[in-house]
Amino acid sequence: MRLVVHDYVGHPFQAQLARGLAGRGHRVLHIHCSSFVTGKGRVEPVPDDPPGLEFAVVTLGDGEFAKYDVPRRVAQEVRSGRDLIDHLADFGPEVVLSGNAPLLVQALLASWCRRNGVGFVFWLQDVISAAARRVLGRRSRLVGAAAEPTAGVLERRLLRRSDAIVVISEDFLPLLRGWRVDQARVAVIENWAPLDELPTLPRDNDWSREQGLGDRFVFLYSGTLGFKHDPNLLLELARWARDNESVVVVVSEGPGSDWLAKQGSTEPALRLLPYQPYKRLPAVLASADVLVALLDAEAGAFSAPSKVLTYLCAGRPLLVSVPHDNVAARVVERSAGGLVVRPKDPEALVAAAATLRAEAGMRADLGRRARAYAEAAFDLEAITDRFEQVLERAML
Repeated sequence: MRLVVHDYVGHPFQAQLARGLAGRGHRVLHIHCSSFVTGKGRVEPVPDDPPGLEFAVVTLGDGEFAKYDVPRRVAQEVRSGRDLIDHLADFGPEVVLSGNAPLLVQALLASWCRRNGVGFVFWLQDVISAAARRVLGRRSRLVGAAAEPTAGVLERRLLRRSDAIVVISEDFLPLLRGWRVDQARVAVIENWAPLDELPTLPRDNDWSREQGLGDRFVFLYSGTLGFKHDPNLLLELARWARDNESVVVVVSEGPGSDWLAKQGSTEPALRLLPYQPYKRLPAVLASADVLVALLDAEAGAFSAPSKVLTYLCAGRPLLVSVPHDNVAARVVERSAGGLVVRPKDPEALVAAAATLRAEAGMRADLGRRARAYAEAAFDLEAITDRFEQVLERAML
């Protein structure tokens, strides 16, 4: 097959899937938006790539993604969507797998696929219409309330017209049934992390020494810190850490990191760092004694923080503040690799942190279980099998 794997943000596991598909003899083009600021995976060619694999990028043309400026954001999405279509026209795919894209980009892409007889697979990572209400509602409740039904009409139409749909959790199925999406075209494939790119490393490594963390007890947060994540929890954790011989290291960029830089400017136990090169991520995660993840209650069941899956590979205990109906909470509980606490509850977060700080044996057991779960669950061959079947069906 001639396949396009389009992941707007450039996460690691989508790039790994592109490599896995190319390794089976398919011609594969992986595309992401380079202007979207987040931790990127291996989204460029490397020497051991299989033949038939290509990488391309689209850009917004005028700086970073204007997430909260609606008119400018719309213009950016249309521009990047047209850029994307130019790449597709040059490559000539038989089927396109697309996820993490704004709805306007998805709509432009799906329309091009229909006009050209190309299969279109919607990889549903989040309910985008609900996310629009969350994001835009932060600036204006009125705008947020209007955004959800408007985006919902487009999202439902796109899903109904897709040749196939991949959802990351069974939690999506009742919603799709309510939207009258043909269940025969829906496959549940949970997200994963690229295990072979995330080896376990010693706590004492080059990165931890560079950052002066070798003799500190480290709670580490790495990844996106946006409006689905409450940065105040990290600030409260840092205030507790100050009096408990610990430090909170946050590796991120964007509004949450900017808020922490301002509000935590005088907090000595808080360390803020920008995104690190992907090749250094194993050392970054290995420098932690405990890995921290956050997700607000309002994100509900339809947002899955991929950082939790990446953390499992590191062989470190997890401390996650997420809704209990979220797939991330279930994964952590299923793995027995960490502790789960309620969102918006700094007291519960600090209490769990204190337990992990005091119990070295517990930390070691949780870390071993986390890695063991990742090794059992993140089987790229089995995952690629399932995607290959979905992509083949979408071509019929």
